[in-house]
Amino acid sequence: MEEHNNNELLQRFLTYVAFDTQSKSSAKHSPSSPGQMKLALHLQQELIELGLQDVNVTKHAVVTAYLPSNHPDLTQTIGFISHLDTSPQCSGKNVQPEVIENYRGGDIALGLGEEFISPVYYPFLHQLIGKTLIVTDGTTLLGADNKAGIAEIMTALSVLQQENIPHCNIRVAFTPDEEIGLGMHYFPLDDFPCDWAYTIDGGEVGELEYENFNAATAKITFKGRGIHPGYAKNKLVNALTLACEFQQGFPKDDVPEKTSGKEGFFHLDDFKGDIEKVELHYLIRDFDQANFEQRKAFIYQLVEKFNREKSLKDPVECVIEDSYKNMYDTVKNVPQAIKLADAAMKACGITPNHKPIRGGTDGAFLAEKGLACPNIFTGGYNFHSKHELVTLEGMEKAVEVVIKIANCKDLYISVKKKLAFVIICQYNR
Repeated sequence: MEEHNNNELLQRFLTYVAFDTQSKSSAKHSPSSPGQMKLALHLQQELIELGLQDVNVTKHAVVTAYLPSNHPDLTQTIGFISHLDTSPQCSGKNVQPEVIENYRGGDIALGLGEEFISPVYYPFLHQLIGKTLIVTDGTTLLGADNKAGIAEIMTALSVLQQENIPHCNIRVAFTPDEEIGLGMHYFPLDDFPCDWAYTIDGGEVGELEYENFNAATAKITFKGRGIHPGYAKNKLVNALTLACEFQQGFPKDDVPEKTSGKEGFFHLDDFKGDIEKVELHYLIRDFDQANFEQRKAFIYQLVEKFNREKSLKDPVECVIEDSYKNMYDTVKNVPQAIKLADAAMKACGITPNHKPIRGGTDGAFLAEKGLACPNIFTGGYNFHSKHELVTLEGMEKAVEVVIKIANCKDLYISVKKKLAFVIICQYNR
């Protein structure tokens, strides 16, 4: 990318992280924070200034826009999506980004030096020597997840327009509350017709993801009976004690801190209450659908067994709700989405790194509705924490990949030929 485009990319990113868009875990409606709507309206104005059509912001802060093809051979429609919100796990208020040019290695002192990012804990820093890093001052997260993605899409649109680069039909969407799985419930899918789409929401350069967890949540409720502890014999029912005992029934190695790759887990992520009432909140995750169903069945059976053995007057209650599904079931039917992203990365000098997402993206929700939506890197690291960072060079590469996908005539024809060849070979067998 040319230097003025790099400066534009950096300035866009620094502008976007100044918006406090932290999502709220307890929210029932979207957007869960006012900053998300403020950023949505800001992006609406920028999209209009860039000359996009049908630029809309819904009452739920979903931004959509359309850029028609400027070349007769580029007739496919491809979507690019990033989310507005930042994680509820760490504050996104008054973000103070710091730009470190030509990183020389070693510890990175954040702000006043009370927080450090060290290669001892983050060995990937050795690979970033010489890069321009953007970090926080150690009091908040940075917001690269996913404002890096927004900046990359916006900069790519700007370059396509300014340099009159041939491109296909492009649809853009910026969505709220991805971090709490709420925003996509309000996504105007009928107004977003695409052959396929990409979320720009991954990590290090080269990441291409099209498999994710099947996900569900479980809420387990224990009811107790309080009384003065001095007179509690045969009367007190301690919901806290019941909850602790129940937790011991889970397999000890099926937890996030002991699993990786495509291994699933149970994750106790919230424990609240008192003697009279306790609620345990679990995340249930597995890539394999059959194993996923077995995990849900395991919790139901554990509750049933616990109630039977304890003979409680107020039985333990269990509510399990599905969150999202593995996107691969949809993406595998649109292999050109993966092949094109692969080809675009290689054309930009990037080695694609296919890996499963140990989480979910907006793409998982869209895939469930029938829209294939793999996930592409942003160039960021350590998301959801005060140690979050992104490289300017990684962001530049993401912009190049978005442009290459949009300007995909030769790549697209090549991909179609390869897919046709594979289909013919399979048929001839």
